[in-house]
Amino acid sequence: MPLRTRAVLAALALAAIPGTAAAADAPVINSGDTAWMLVATALVMVMLPGLALFYGGLVRRKNVLSTIMHSFFGLALVSVVWVLVGFSIAFAPDATGLGLFGGLNFVGFMNVGLQPAQGSTIPFVLFAAFQLMFAAITPALITGAFAERKRFASFVIFTVLWSIFVYSPIAHWVWASDGWLFKLGALDFAGGTVVHASSGVSALIVALLIGRRVVNGDRMEPHDIPMTVLGAGLLWFGWFGFNAGSALSAGGLAANALLVTNTAAGAATITWVLASYLHKGKVSVVGAACGAVAGLVAITPASGFVTAGGALIIGLVVGGLCYSATLLRERVKVDDALDVFAVHGVGGVFGALATGVLATTAINAFPGLIDGKPEQVVTQLIAVAATLAYASIATFVIIKLVDVVLGIRVPQREEELGLDLSTHGEVAYT
Repeated sequence: MPLRTRAVLAALALAAIPGTAAAADAPVINSGDTAWMLVATALVMVMLPGLALFYGGLVRRKNVLSTIMHSFFGLALVSVVWVLVGFSIAFAPDATGLGLFGGLNFVGFMNVGLQPAQGSTIPFVLFAAFQLMFAAITPALITGAFAERKRFASFVIFTVLWSIFVYSPIAHWVWASDGWLFKLGALDFAGGTVVHASSGVSALIVALLIGRRVVNGDRMEPHDIPMTVLGAGLLWFGWFGFNAGSALSAGGLAANALLVTNTAAGAATITWVLASYLHKGKVSVVGAACGAVAGLVAITPASGFVTAGGALIIGLVVGGLCYSATLLRERVKVDDALDVFAVHGVGGVFGALATGVLATTAINAFPGLIDGKPEQVVTQLIAVAATLAYASIATFVIIKLVDVVLGIRVPQREEELGLDLSTHGEVAYT
């Protein structure tokens, strides 16, 4: 995270302390930065329907509506949770003294006003709205692991609990100025650990606990590849807001983040398609879409710290790496239905570690291994390990709790019929 962003977060935290903001110099909102962040927030929101289409095209046609509903309704759920308590847990001044989670200063968006704290050029409420979109898409990513077989009521409860008890604390660790990983010096510009590593490993836990889908003679193939490619295109488009918006201003850092985001996505698309061709002898369209997403995932933590050359390296490596992870998933027969762990988990972890290697002062004030700071790799390893461990344990507990109360899986007959009809009483195609 850049120095400018760290200063903003520190100032926002101070604003929650009565009297602090009033005692500071009058803040100044920059209309250009504010306009850019309004656009960036909208771009990240577009990623939710993009994800809905991406996932929706990959499932069987009898489950496309239920899959799309996970992303669409998830946005509504997290929007409410974030205002009520999620933002406060993530970004309010630490309540523990250990950098674990925020207090109650921002519950119900109390103290989240129109004016920025000292050091910020955008309204505090806009910063909170931008972060809301990150909070919304992260649990939506997990839904690809349990597609076609989870109870809708269980999905709702799981999403609420996961958002509060997994996403928000990890966001506090990494992005709040008094979070323990923030103070340790972990670098995560836009969510390699907070968003992708946490959701990827959680998806793996859910897939292991919920079990494999009922095949019943069905061909387990994507039912609408054009829908998937359209979804991937919307994700690529929205990712410019995801990464470039994390600069919190319209300047050179945002411009570089946009460039490296596009570069990594392009490189990963090429290497995934090449790996697939060498393995199967066909040029896969689905593979191109998945490769693009893998590149976008991997560049996310590094986008504020690396050059275009670094992004090229990240994209070229992660395309083949995530493709290999999908093959491993098939071999071990874990039914992570839409390869969430292989793409987001593996890609997010790789991107976080690559940031420790490739971060350069040519872009930001935080050097990595190539700029003479090898200990940054160790810091990144600690951040990744802590995220994976906490997300895995917390997700296991949440799933077990939901299973005891509601049951997490639909009855076999409903699964065979398809969740579109059995749960929603509707069909996507007539």
